[in-house]
Amino acid sequence: MTANPPKSARAPSSMGIVFLIVFLDIVGFSILFPLFPALLAHYVELEGETGLAGRLAQTLSDLAGGDQHAVIAFFGGVLGAVYSLLQFLFAPFWGGLSDRIGRRPTLLVTLVGTVLAYAMWVFAGSFALLVAARLIGGMMAGNISTASAVIADTTTDTDRVKGMGFIGMAIGLGFILGPAIGALASLVVIGAPASGEGWSAGWALNPFSGPALAATALGVLNLFLVIKKLPETLPPDKRRHTKRVGAWNPLGQVARQSYPGVARTTFISFLYTCAFSAAEFTLTFLAVERLAYSPRDNAWMFVFVGLVIAFVQGGIVRRVGPRVGEQRLTLIGFGLLLPGLAVIAVAGTSVVLYVGLFLMAFGSALIMPCLSALVSRYTPAERQGIVLGQFRSAGSLARAIGPLLGGLLYWTAGSAAPYWAGAAFLLVPFLMARGLPAVASAKG
Repeated sequence: MTANPPKSARAPSSMGIVFLIVFLDIVGFSILFPLFPALLAHYVELEGETGLAGRLAQTLSDLAGGDQHAVIAFFGGVLGAVYSLLQFLFAPFWGGLSDRIGRRPTLLVTLVGTVLAYAMWVFAGSFALLVAARLIGGMMAGNISTASAVIADTTTDTDRVKGMGFIGMAIGLGFILGPAIGALASLVVIGAPASGEGWSAGWALNPFSGPALAATALGVLNLFLVIKKLPETLPPDKRRHTKRVGAWNPLGQVARQSYPGVARTTFISFLYTCAFSAAEFTLTFLAVERLAYSPRDNAWMFVFVGLVIAFVQGGIVRRVGPRVGEQRLTLIGFGLLLPGLAVIAVAGTSVVLYVGLFLMAFGSALIMPCLSALVSRYTPAERQGIVLGQFRSAGSLARAIGPLLGGLLYWTAGSAAPYWAGAAFLLVPFLMARGLPAVASAKG
């Protein structure tokens, strides 16, 4: 029997393919983002005010006091929350399954499901079918947690933060390219009647079949890469020999983890993600309200944020992380993020806004890969999938809660409220991070 190669030898080949898997997955997921206004308008017009989309639009309009910008934002928040809540429930399941049957087959299952979800979107002639596609996509969103487990399998403890930074860079770049592809693909209308009207409900092409087809193609490419290029990184002797693969109460399971540091780090990540996603969600509205930003200005703003995150996680974290240590980098990240939110709260010019965005992006780019690496280092090899799944699951729940809280603060207390509240709230995870246990003792 051939011995498994050492982790250091397996890391480069696996890391490259994991980068592409995560990058393509995020691109496919974020293609939808620039389409929210047109999506809502199309399905309301197609199905009428009494249809599912019409009733949802009226409910959101009532909540937002008739503000159409807020209606569109809440609509995107609802679709995002549906996806995130399903990811919250299923990420630990896929992580636990990968601990039992291996990383490669689990990724294959989730990617096949993702492709099917995108294909449903291609033929989503009704709003109900679009929602169903998002539900399936959320259920199958185990890719990043399982990909994180692949990195954990193939890196040494000291290099773990490099690998997690690599995943963070893939996510940052994916969120830059995805919306751009969505905007360009929306210009190619597939199956449109000559008049531009007459779209039918049910299983039928829709004005967004072009972007959906692009997302499907990326999903197929992702599946092909895993089939052809990704080796199994969890050998049979390292797997959990149990039929139980996950839990339907991820936060409860996190709280009961016996590994020192895992629960504390996961709740730090949860609190951080709630505050960060609340600020992120309301950013475009602040820019429009204070600086009269156009959609193009907002797009450049997010490109700037994504580039900073990709640069920090792909360059600085990978090089500095092993020397400085994950806990110290996390504290530095909070030290940059808190003033960044405060600067955005008072921003009255583009220069001040971009200073705040730089500090916010830089700080967040340090925090997330370091917390991921800490959770992985606190966890034994045979439990990487389930624990990282629970970690990602908590983040998904936070991404469902944060935008709702941010929107509520914005429209009840003013544009600065999500940022001042976020900066104050982040003092809690900052203080919690100061008390994290040493990694070496957690492994012992």
